[in-house]
Amino acid sequence: MSDDLVFDVFARACASRETLEHVTGRWGSLTLGALYEGSFRFNELRRRVDGVSEKMLSQTLHALERDGLVHREAQPTNPPRVDYRLTPLGREIAEQLRGLIDLVEGRMPQVLAARENYDAERTPAAP
Repeated sequence: MSDDLVFDVFARACASRETLEHVTGRWGSLTLGALYEGSFRFNELRRRVDGVSEKMLSQTLHALERDGLVHREAQPTNPPRVDYRLTPLGREIAEQLRGLIDLVEGRMPQVLAARENYDAERTPAAP
């Protein structure tokens, strides 16, 4: 495939839109963010991404692997051992995501205050 192709995520049929969805969806972004910390086995990753079901994590990892962001390595041991880690492209994307995650976490006091103000303005006063 040529590197001079033009992609436009705002175009309905653009392939980049599907990848953006994989990266920015709840489980995709959390999985990439966790894998930025290092290699994980499936159940370790499932514990790290608290709340994800086994099925959703499996689907998420499959999509990210297909997009070339995650590498799955199966060890020929008994019992089998499978490790997941970021590819160089996945690491580059996860680094950007971690910046966003850190920004959101760091700004939560302002977010919570904004929510409180929003709710207070929309809640009818008690008689």
